[in-house]
Amino acid sequence: MSFKEAYRRRGASGMLVYAIQAAAIQGALETLSILPLSFASGFGSLLFRTVGPFLKADKVARRNLAQAFPDWDQAQIDRTVRDVWDNLGRGAGEFAHVTKIDPTAPDSPVTVVGLENLLKAKEHGAFILLSAHIANWEMAALVPAYYGIRLNNIYRHADNPWMDRYFRRKRGALTGRLVPKGVKGIREIFAGMKRGEPAGVLIDQKLNEGRPIPFFGRDAMTATAPIEMAVQMKLPIVPVQLERVEKTKFILTFHPWMELPDTGDRGEDAITIIKTFNAMLESWIRKRPGQWFWVHKRWPN
Repeated sequence: MSFKEAYRRRGASGMLVYAIQAAAIQGALETLSILPLSFASGFGSLLFRTVGPFLKADKVARRNLAQAFPDWDQAQIDRTVRDVWDNLGRGAGEFAHVTKIDPTAPDSPVTVVGLENLLKAKEHGAFILLSAHIANWEMAALVPAYYGIRLNNIYRHADNPWMDRYFRRKRGALTGRLVPKGVKGIREIFAGMKRGEPAGVLIDQKLNEGRPIPFFGRDAMTATAPIEMAVQMKLPIVPVQLERVEKTKFILTFHPWMELPDTGDRGEDAITIIKTFNAMLESWIRKRPGQWFWVHKRWPN
């Protein structure tokens, strides 16, 4: 959000609160950046596990889990929600370190599987890396950037303009363009594809203007436009899976390209692809349920 827009919405007192908030958060992240990754990750985990249960998002996560896993008992839900806050907290603490990680180093926290699928797509020019908010998704751009692939990403701005500028600067070290969520952003992604630029798409967030597509057995409003573009231009779509296998150890898997249907109906072909990806995503989540972003209102109430 721009400073002008933030001032119009919040006024002088609101901007003062934003400034204090940004100074505190940025100061904490910059401090964590000079400490070991394990400490930063553990500190974030402790903070989120302590604060998270008192937030409204905790209830959202519990409701989502109860509906996605109706056979679970309360103990399973409680345990998974604790894992959710642990994972989100670790991701927050690790944010300050992501741009400094060398994915090819012998002691790298990231093990890469299926690199050939990424490099093959790079040779094609424009393509889509299709993923979700799972484990520490910030690291999904790390390996492509190391191999000279700067992804254009759709980005939801932070309400705090100082934090928005900070996040954009940090993420910009690994990405190409960060484009705004909405019609304007989709147009920019499409224009980039026409120029041969790849895009990173996290497709597991609710989009009211999207189309209802089943996810965990319930319709979820889903953005189809980026996939429709890929169908139209016959671009590679590479599913990307990220797993936290230990506290600060990850496996990043670039799966084989998805098969593109060609029925002549671009919209329906896109829905077919997303249904296939959603089935893949469900299997990843069922394997490590505490690592998905359950605190998001993905489905209608």
